[in-house]
Amino acid sequence: MTVLSDKWIKKMVKEKKMINPFVKKQHGRKKVSYGLSSFGYDARVSNEFKIFTNVNSEVVDPKNFTKNNFISKKADVCIIPPNSFVLASTVEYFKIPEDVIVICLGKSTYARCGIIVNVTPLEPGWEGHVTLEFSNTTPLPAKIYAKEGAAQFIFIKGNEKPSVTYSDRKGKYMKQLGVTLPKV
Repeated sequence: MTVLSDKWIKKMVKEKKMINPFVKKQHGRKKVSYGLSSFGYDARVSNEFKIFTNVNSEVVDPKNFTKNNFISKKADVCIIPPNSFVLASTVEYFKIPEDVIVICLGKSTYARCGIIVNVTPLEPGWEGHVTLEFSNTTPLPAKIYAKEGAAQFIFIKGNEKPSVTYSDRKGKYMKQLGVTLPKV
């Protein structure tokens, strides 16, 4: 297995439109950085947020999740309540090659503030906007910025194409647009 470089990422963007829109260099002056890096791509968070709320006193049930657990907001900044979380999506739409898996790690700028970004791996053959979870681990409100860096995506080439890709099995999150809530 090999971690793939900026050269490979650029090639796949040109040939396969793997990331759209694509920012071909790092931007970060007075912003949380985003764009192409040496061995990955720093994706941006969109300006549409779903802020978790317990105002309805619902049970959080992954098999029967209700959108009533969230307040939707469209803004340039989102405040995450203390000890809570927000869902958002990437600005970028990804198309993952069938012999590649993508691991996502949160930006250190947010981690150093107690804001953790969680994303499951992007599987071979998957495509869509990535749903991001921002957890505020602090007892204070925390701020995240739309259209700035959220997480770094690292592309790893497998030794061969798997027997069944995400698209082959018609995964439930295939071609998702915007923030996608849990499905069973």
